[in-house]
Amino acid sequence: MKTILLIEDNDDIRENTAEILELASYQVLTAENGKIGVEKALKTKPDLVICDIMMPVLDGYGVLHIFNKNPELSGIPFIFLTAKTERADFRRGMEMGADDYLTKPFDEIELLNAVEGRLKRFDQMRPTYEPTKDGLGQFLDDAHTLTGIDALTEDRKGHFVKKKQFIYSEGDEPTRLYFVQAGRVKTFKTNADGKEFITGLYQPGDFFGYVNLLEQSDHTDSAVTLEDSELVYIPKEIFIDLLSRDGEVAKRFVQLLANRVSDREQQLLNMAYSSLRRRVADTLLRLHENLQSDNNQPVIQFSRDDLAAMVGTATESLIRTLSEFKSDGLIDIAGTNIRVLQPEKLKRSRW
Repeated sequence: MKTILLIEDNDDIRENTAEILELASYQVLTAENGKIGVEKALKTKPDLVICDIMMPVLDGYGVLHIFNKNPELSGIPFIFLTAKTERADFRRGMEMGADDYLTKPFDEIELLNAVEGRLKRFDQMRPTYEPTKDGLGQFLDDAHTLTGIDALTEDRKGHFVKKKQFIYSEGDEPTRLYFVQAGRVKTFKTNADGKEFITGLYQPGDFFGYVNLLEQSDHTDSAVTLEDSELVYIPKEIFIDLLSRDGEVAKRFVQLLANRVSDREQQLLNMAYSSLRRRVADTLLRLHENLQSDNNQPVIQFSRDDLAAMVGTATESLIRTLSEFKSDGLIDIAGTNIRVLQPEKLKRSRW
């Protein structure tokens, strides 16, 4: 049975609304002001809140602010109940994160439809999608439930792609979203002299190829496998349809991928303003940290050309800097493999 917290200072409205909800098989907690409502929510976490705006002691905006700041209460569906219809009140509530409004007076159907709709949406969107193989399955399964697109689950098999095989090239029209099941993929741009600049590295659990799908533009870089890999293909039409059908799914998916944009910005900033020594150290530390969750002693396995393309320097300059780090005892080099031995000292040595 779902629990609803009803916060309303008018006795008649509070009692009548609670009775309607109880007849619809909801468990109802009531509070006559915002302060008591927050106290009851902390004691018994509700599945949904219906809250009046204009109340003594603590108004509805104050209640929502506390809910948003409290990790135990944030994310609970929140419906404002108000007799005021001024646009400013609606806008302020939505900016603070309210899920819906009910304007008094309302009828039983309006109330029950609003509650049922919010609870249903929350149950469907509750999972947090992680950038892992399991996260992909959750994302596709939930998307299928929300949109009814049968094809989402039909193209889930992995596709084997051999080492050094191009997946797409700069200027190609994007046709699908990619997910790495196994192996590694790099994306890169090439200048007029044929020199590469690596724009992204993708390992198991990563999506790629999404930026140009979202922009609806041709690929601005190329993608190639660094080793034998297994990829999942999600067709463009299904991906775009999914995003356009449900804004909440789109929001969660964009949040899942947003960290890639900030990584790219930081990479470009370092290349523009940092010394070569710092850029090499930062690249090694970033690769070391990305691998550390899977291995306590991660080995960085990239060709010197690829590492130079990540750093944005000539291969010879990279090799010289790596030799300096090795002489200082900060890294170990065995063939193409690099192991960071003292990450904290490497971080301090960048200057």
